[in-house]
Amino acid sequence: MYQYNLMLTSLLHTFHRYRTLQTDKIRALPIVILMPHSACNCKCIMCDIWKGNTNLQQLTEKDISSLLYSLKKLGTRQVVMSGGEALLNPNFFKFCKMMKEAGIEVTLLSTGLSLKKHAASLVTSVHDIIVSLDGDEAVHDTIRNIPGAFYKLTEGVRHIKLLDPLLQITARCVIHQLNFRHWPSIIDSAQAIGLNQVSFLPADVSSAAFNREVTWDVNRQQQILISKEALPELKSIIDGIIYNYKAAFTSKFIAESPEKLLKIYAYYAAFYGLNPFPYKKCNAPWVSTVIEADGTVKPCFFHEPIGNIRTASLNDILNNPKALNFRKTLNTDTNSTCVKCVCYLNLSPGTNLVKQS
Repeated sequence: MYQYNLMLTSLLHTFHRYRTLQTDKIRALPIVILMPHSACNCKCIMCDIWKGNTNLQQLTEKDISSLLYSLKKLGTRQVVMSGGEALLNPNFFKFCKMMKEAGIEVTLLSTGLSLKKHAASLVTSVHDIIVSLDGDEAVHDTIRNIPGAFYKLTEGVRHIKLLDPLLQITARCVIHQLNFRHWPSIIDSAQAIGLNQVSFLPADVSSAAFNREVTWDVNRQQQILISKEALPELKSIIDGIIYNYKAAFTSKFIAESPEKLLKIYAYYAAFYGLNPFPYKKCNAPWVSTVIEADGTVKPCFFHEPIGNIRTASLNDILNNPKALNFRKTLNTDTNSTCVKCVCYLNLSPGTNLVKQS
């Protein structure tokens, strides 16, 4: 009977997800990205989040308690704790417990600096961890602007693996002007640390995300963009990775396919008019939402706010006239923000987010 009820629940959830894509009204919300704390413990060159550390915001237990009603109603399966650094919120593990009791899996996105400190709690509180990796030790510490950042990340991963070897810890790496020449050593470092997987994406230089008060001007963009002159070198490096890391692609240690890695070249080449921006099929605003540390709700990281959970329920916000009109009129193939997006999500109604243990 339990399995039968579980199957019915799953089928109903799939139907609601299908109807959401058909009608633009959110009936099911598989993924929610929460930012429990606005501050960050790194000072990354390609990110401005840390520049707002003096204006701290954080979600409260009351916020999460109120939010859970909507998450249950919408059948949310996964909450991604992002930031900033989510672990800076003193109630982080209380939030995880609340999610777990509601049957929602928690993924932690982290700089990795405090993994070792919280290792014992993490292995019982989160389903998986995604850390930021920017290079080998010297490059990573330079980009993070934190001496010893690579060492702390390494120690944290290894300590967690000692406590729970099966806990999945993967890395996400932003490839840009300051580290693209070190790409092979990033893969080698990820393997040496003991990570389960590493994924790559280009740097966002054109949006107002990541706490940018204004979008970057050309001079600021050029600090991160891979230059036009360096594009042949970038292409050569990607070709070398595809040739030399065949086993890493086959085993999925490198998350992307060779074809997707080549899209990173195409993304940077597009800034110089050498080709269109790579095509991306994305339905993020229909299957997920972002809730910032002050309660602000966004359809995704890169689009404008549609409400605040401190003044209305998430369910009401996602289906208010402004949000409905946004989804009805959004064409991700032509919208200027979507065309240049570096972080996209395409989730079909039948995708199962509940991983079997």
